[in-house]
Amino acid sequence: MLSGLMNFLRACFRPRSDQYSHTSLDTGGRQDGLLWYKDTGQHVNGEFSMAVVQANNLLEDQSQLESGCLSLNELGPYGTFVGVYDGHGGPETSRFINEHLFQHLKRFISEQQTMSVDVIRKAYQATEEGFLSLVTKQWPVKPQIAAVGSCCLVGVICGGTLYVANLGDSRAVLGRAVKATGEVLAIQLSAEHNVCIESVRQELQSLHPDDSQIVVLKHNVWRVKGLIQVSRSIGDVYLKKAEFNREPLYSKFRLREPLKRPILSADPSISVHQLQPHDQFVILASDGLWEHLSNQEAVDIVQNHPRSGSARRLVKTALKEAANKREMRYSDLKKIDRGVRRHFHDDITVIVVFLDSNLVSRASSVKGPNLSVKGGGVNLRPNILAPCATPTEAGST
Repeated sequence: MLSGLMNFLRACFRPRSDQYSHTSLDTGGRQDGLLWYKDTGQHVNGEFSMAVVQANNLLEDQSQLESGCLSLNELGPYGTFVGVYDGHGGPETSRFINEHLFQHLKRFISEQQTMSVDVIRKAYQATEEGFLSLVTKQWPVKPQIAAVGSCCLVGVICGGTLYVANLGDSRAVLGRAVKATGEVLAIQLSAEHNVCIESVRQELQSLHPDDSQIVVLKHNVWRVKGLIQVSRSIGDVYLKKAEFNREPLYSKFRLREPLKRPILSADPSISVHQLQPHDQFVILASDGLWEHLSNQEAVDIVQNHPRSGSARRLVKTALKEAANKREMRYSDLKKIDRGVRRHFHDDITVIVVFLDSNLVSRASSVKGPNLSVKGGGVNLRPNILAPCATPTEAGST
């Protein structure tokens, strides 16, 4: 009995590797227990810093930074693409986005020969349709994939313009210097789609006036149909297509009444920002970071320390906050293994993109070297999907 308990505790506190473990070879990143980081790198518009800490048994956060040519041919335009994909219910959707979204973007840029809001919208739509097609194929053997989804935050810098697109509750925050005072202000660039926000609840209620239960307060948390916190995502097809909201999907995900029209949307909120010389950096992160840090706190941490290691510093500050909330030491939190770690904090992904105004202001036709970095250093082949475990609480992104 005692030896069994000791084995359980050892498993809880011992980081272990599996077939999805991170490798530092792919991207030049480094590993420290469940924390992967790339302290500094160069993109065509400046420097960047990335960090990912795993909490779930299988990492549900995926991310990438692509810099250089943004089209399928080498004629340009040139720029920087950043994506943060916070999965829920499993890692399949976020992995799928990581493999396909940027490729779709490049295809549409090649077709239209320019970067635009329309290009981003089409790339999101093609990714959503691609994942729906995968679910359709896998439904007979793996029906629970219908309840897997992902938030999707993208930033694209091209020709002095920053495009920010978002589905769900990840967040992009700009650090802008105020000349007169020297302080750096935090400006949120992304709109969020989480029903804890009253305006998001109102939007859903106006779209579904005949459904008084479209949002439900459950255990003090607002959820769409009592199931999921975000109102927009890639995947989650069980709340978009009636044919996937039935047996053999787990009963906890099945709606009592037939699904007449999609409840969740994959249409991103997109903002366009003309970059100015006083725009210093952009922080793009999954909601695991913003759970513990305010926008201004995050901007202050980046601004008041050396650029190298910015993302890792933000992740560590969030983890220390998570440990404090549970009245434990950060050193003890670090010993807890993935899976068990999810009880203390979420997977957290942070990418800090520094903006060099001399580089940003160059024409998008100025050629830069191609660079591709995947957060966590995990490079899986597109069709290798993890086994879908029973989701514990789908949509707690």
